[in-house]
Amino acid sequence: MLQIDLWKRILIALTCAAGLLLALPNAFYGPVEQHNDAVAAIEIGGNTPELEAQKALWPEWLPSGLVNLGLDLRGGAHLLAEVRVQDVYASRMEAQWPEVRDALRSLTPVRRQQSPADELRVRLNDESKMAEAMQIVRDLARPVPTLTGAGATDINVSGDAGLLIITLSDAERQATDERTMQQSLEIIRRRIDEVGTREPTIQRQGADRILIQVPGIGSAAELKAIIGTTAQLTFNPVVSRGTDENANPGIGNKLIPSLDEPGAFYVVEASPVVAGEELVDAQPSFDQNGRPAVNFRFNTSGARKFGDYTADNIGAPFAIVLDDEVISAPTIQSHIPGGSGIITGNFDVEESTNLAILLRAGALPAGLEFLEERTIGPELGQDSIDAGRIATVVAFVAVLFFMFASYGLFGIFANIALIINVAMVFGLLSLVGATLTLPGIAGIVLTVGMAVDANVLIFERIREELTTAKGPARAISLGYEKALSAIIDANITTLITAVILFAMGSGPVRGFAITLGFGIITSVFTAIFVTRLMVVIWFERARPKTIEV
Repeated sequence: MLQIDLWKRILIALTCAAGLLLALPNAFYGPVEQHNDAVAAIEIGGNTPELEAQKALWPEWLPSGLVNLGLDLRGGAHLLAEVRVQDVYASRMEAQWPEVRDALRSLTPVRRQQSPADELRVRLNDESKMAEAMQIVRDLARPVPTLTGAGATDINVSGDAGLLIITLSDAERQATDERTMQQSLEIIRRRIDEVGTREPTIQRQGADRILIQVPGIGSAAELKAIIGTTAQLTFNPVVSRGTDENANPGIGNKLIPSLDEPGAFYVVEASPVVAGEELVDAQPSFDQNGRPAVNFRFNTSGARKFGDYTADNIGAPFAIVLDDEVISAPTIQSHIPGGSGIITGNFDVEESTNLAILLRAGALPAGLEFLEERTIGPELGQDSIDAGRIATVVAFVAVLFFMFASYGLFGIFANIALIINVAMVFGLLSLVGATLTLPGIAGIVLTVGMAVDANVLIFERIREELTTAKGPARAISLGYEKALSAIIDANITTLITAVILFAMGSGPVRGFAITLGFGIITSVFTAIFVTRLMVVIWFERARPKTIEV
């Protein structure tokens, strides 16, 4: 019969109320956004009167989750970057040279020769030792895990006429490319997260490209400044110091300028003692003279190498190199155990803070080449919001009018359920912190059109049942029961499509899939439960002898 248990009525009402409550902050977007920003700022840097005033713009006891606006709605920056993975091959060869030199030292004197960036060429003084030297270097090779099984090593070794040539193997190049891309993605994500932007899109495209979209940021140039800085920190042995910028550093060395001393240049060994990737922490601080500085700490491996080097080279200078500039070249006074130290230079407080952030985020393993960049202004975003709002309102009004004209009082019930349905979609988006894009708005507009399909099926079924003269109560009950299977079948197929779009798509496609999927769930709920509850309550009060649908 036409009955709904009390506990079901309460559960349906509470579910609708929760959805409306979660959606409420989006009706007051500006104040709630300021409130959320103030709460986050207070947690990080402490309270101020201005932050307290912004925090008071929205009550603490109400939900404060918002639907994040995507790049096309909020404005922001779009970049497509290509990772120069070849840079890593050169770094690997630089790191390989000290190991090869030390391994061959007991066999025969060796000299490094000029070579392409992805090769290491070593000249043997004694050509008769070539076979032994090749075997010694091959023993330095490390296995590379591959899907096809074991047996691949990271280097290939060949030689002729006293010249030893070392290159990376194909398996190692593939593994290096994959590691470089994953590390670049993670470092870019860390750097952008440090700035505190909302819902950035950072994803891999193809073999060596990264798509970066950050809503709310001022320009593409600002975004490039955040992610393009390499912050490559190394500690290199100093060979000499001079003022000639055209001096020949020699093979295995490089000439770099001094940041603190204009006109001064250092010749340092290209192979660093310790590299920035072995850094585990960096914090802004002050030196003994009260000047801004950066404290740093290495991991276990870096701390051991740093400690061994300082113990063996007391009295010798070493260079702290940041992005191919010597920021400091102190003389080692004593053994420095523990792997920690301090970087000083001509910093102000802001520069030392930014340097610490970049060092904590890590160095990009390879350079980035920006192939595409766009700045989307907030005016364009506002135009998109206005266009989406107009489309939604037009669709909403048209559907409301159609349902009322077609089904009268029952159409009004369906319209109330439709309003609750859209509010619940926004409530779910706010709950999961989803990002709303222009395709997402299209998904909501589509949801508005699809939301009444279930009600049309139910009301048409009720019309058919009324012709059998079973009475209004029985006709309504049978209408809901017999339409249920058709409603479930139709919406499950659409939901499967939305899930596939979300799993296989990216960016705007996923935004459309999210709103469509949530819209299907809320549409089925409001059609099957909410409209039925309203019809039952009306029927219990009015007790009509006949009804018209």
